[in-house]
Amino acid sequence: MAAVPEDGDDPGELAQVRGLAAWVPGAIADRAPAVTVVGDAMLDGWWSGTIERFCREAPAPVVDITRREYAAGGAANTAVNLAALGGRVRMCGLIGDDDAGRRLCTILEDAGVDTTHLLRDPRISTTTKYRILGGDQVMLRLDDTQEGLPPAATDALAARIPGAVAGADAVIVCDYGSGALGGEVRDALARRDTLDPGAVVVVDAHDTAAWSALHPDIVTPNAQETAQVLGTRLDARTDRAAAVTARRSELLAATNAASVVVTLDRDGTVLLGPDGEEHRTYARPATEKQASGAGDTFVASLTVARAAGLPLATSLDLAQAAADVVVHRPGTSVCTTADLTGHLQQFADTALPTDELLRKVAADRAAGRRIVLTNGCFDVLHRGHTRYLDQAKQLGDVLVVALNDDDGVRRLKGPDRPINPIADRAGIIASLSCVDYVTVFSTDTLVPLIEQLKPDIYAKGGDYTAQMLEEAPAVEACGGRVSILDYVPERSTAEVVRRIRATPSAGDAP
Repeated sequence: MAAVPEDGDDPGELAQVRGLAAWVPGAIADRAPAVTVVGDAMLDGWWSGTIERFCREAPAPVVDITRREYAAGGAANTAVNLAALGGRVRMCGLIGDDDAGRRLCTILEDAGVDTTHLLRDPRISTTTKYRILGGDQVMLRLDDTQEGLPPAATDALAARIPGAVAGADAVIVCDYGSGALGGEVRDALARRDTLDPGAVVVVDAHDTAAWSALHPDIVTPNAQETAQVLGTRLDARTDRAAAVTARRSELLAATNAASVVVTLDRDGTVLLGPDGEEHRTYARPATEKQASGAGDTFVASLTVARAAGLPLATSLDLAQAAADVVVHRPGTSVCTTADLTGHLQQFADTALPTDELLRKVAADRAAGRRIVLTNGCFDVLHRGHTRYLDQAKQLGDVLVVALNDDDGVRRLKGPDRPINPIADRAGIIASLSCVDYVTVFSTDTLVPLIEQLKPDIYAKGGDYTAQMLEEAPAVEACGGRVSILDYVPERSTAEVVRRIRATPSAGDAP
């Protein structure tokens, strides 16, 4: 269901995938794209213990340390996540030739990261961030950083850039403001002739605009970094996605990027791509206060997916799913191929029976959330579908998608449909971050479900009008309204199926 063939391409190619399924992470790992990370590598320390008393010198708790754990941090965490998702990873950066640096190298090498281009310089110290935990609460963070870097050290790092990026399918720049990536290093990276022509270049930087000379394919500023580029403030109590979308042209111009992906923590992400392309993802946030590094996981997943050939919008969905995995774990965590496969697998057979759906929606409505309902066959997912569902989500707070069962699809489309059975269709639709609930109906119209669910908004594609819909009177009788969304006729499922059937299989005779 996830594959959409284009112009005779193999329908199984990752480049045609428009919706996530459990097989996608494994297919990316099988491609094993080569990715170079250039950036500020750090060591994260998580020291935990118990608190039973306060110290005499000040009203501060005494933490009796019982466990010391270390993980790759910063750009090094991005590298480890890439390796865990099947990438062939090189780490290029500047660390000290000290205990922390040696520990970090061991962690990277144990994760399968090539550290040949990771420069260890005795004149500097490795940036280390220690979190001190008492019970399950972070009590304090200690940042051990270097003030100023010797020019000779950054010059030596710049000399390693050509070798580090040679032959890479993708390059990620992780610039957190240490000063290691200024001057000669930035100039070396900006010489795009050192990169393979098809290499994907991603910039994850505190100052995204500073890398405009690189003309990156993707930049990933967070809300604060985006506000800095725009010279404004993004209030978390407002619609930040709408605010940044309205200033798309300024962001693209300031960063010289082909696409900007703004990460909005609990509000997910918004993609501002070329030719007006837009895409939203929606986070499944956790209350866990110890989680760290979800942003590194997001950037790693987005990059490895693009390097493997997954479309940009689908790569964004995959990255959101990976971030959702790690944000529910304590410490500096890593999302593996198996983790992501398992996360996506849980969406299989997740269609809710009507009674359970009504209970969940009742709780949402009691919390003041607006309910959006839409329906369809969604037999072969394509870009028109995902764009439409994304628009539907933005009409309210909770999106419910009702799918025609297999008999219903046959009645509508003919005896040779559906291409994909209901379990597959439901699993892939449920995996989209914009979709909150999936249910299945067997009736010829959605009127019975509308009368029970009483949606605030009923959304349909632009090939319908409100007058054509049998469901419209039922929606209005329940106090809701009908919303007609954009229609993308050149992406119709019928056309996609026609191309699938017209494409010769690998075993066919010439």
